[in-house]
Amino acid sequence: MNAALWISKSGLSAQDLRLSTISNNLANVSTTGFKRDIAVFQDLLYQVQRQPGGQSSQDTQLPSGLQVGTGVKTVATKKQHTEGTIQTTGQALDVAIMGRGFFQVLMPDGAIAYTRDGAFQLSAEGDLVTAEGLSLEPAINVPEGSQSVTIGNDGTVTAVDGQTKQQIEIGNIQLADFVNPAGLESVGSNLYRETVASGAPTEAQPGTDGTGTLQQNALEASNVNVVEELVNMIETQRAYEMNSKVISTVDQMLSYVGQQL
Repeated sequence: MNAALWISKSGLSAQDLRLSTISNNLANVSTTGFKRDIAVFQDLLYQVQRQPGGQSSQDTQLPSGLQVGTGVKTVATKKQHTEGTIQTTGQALDVAIMGRGFFQVLMPDGAIAYTRDGAFQLSAEGDLVTAEGLSLEPAINVPEGSQSVTIGNDGTVTAVDGQTKQQIEIGNIQLADFVNPAGLESVGSNLYRETVASGAPTEAQPGTDGTGTLQQNALEASNVNVVEELVNMIETQRAYEMNSKVISTVDQMLSYVGQQL
């Protein structure tokens, strides 16, 4: 079997996965706090037929050798944790993170998940929750009858009592940060889980220990650049076509040999 067929096959598989990654990025262009993925590739093992630096004679060495590649493989899809555009919404419970850090939410199994999506709402009990109904951690409860809620840049949450008209502090939003955010596991619903690669979370008050500050009445948009993704899609399409062309060419060569022998 001609080696070029298998090499091109690996190229087709790699470009197919890259296109899936680009498709997912474009599908989430309007998803709050979404971080784009980048497909990472590596070349496969080489068949070394002449070792570089090998002795070609008693007094001479091979300057380059003869190494034949065997294709490409996908090794990772890397999250690009650059900050998205901050969009003003005018909603009091919408909060954007200006800088590093993640909100912490309590999962049904008791584990902690992390998100950049600050589109919070109130539960029937007055707790701040995500669109999926997951409670913010540490929990913040807005007393019944409160007229307004204010979230400071440092995470301090205050409310105006409906009866006394006094402003009372009802909690503090804490952020979690990681040494390697790209190592977090994406679990859907704008949530991430801690992994060995991400390292343990460091909890801090917004604006301290390298974490960002909070912006009320705003949300962080997806960091997907539509124009860049479209250019990547065209590049992927052309690479796919070239690998397909190689397979077609090898097929014609094998057909020619078969007809002539």
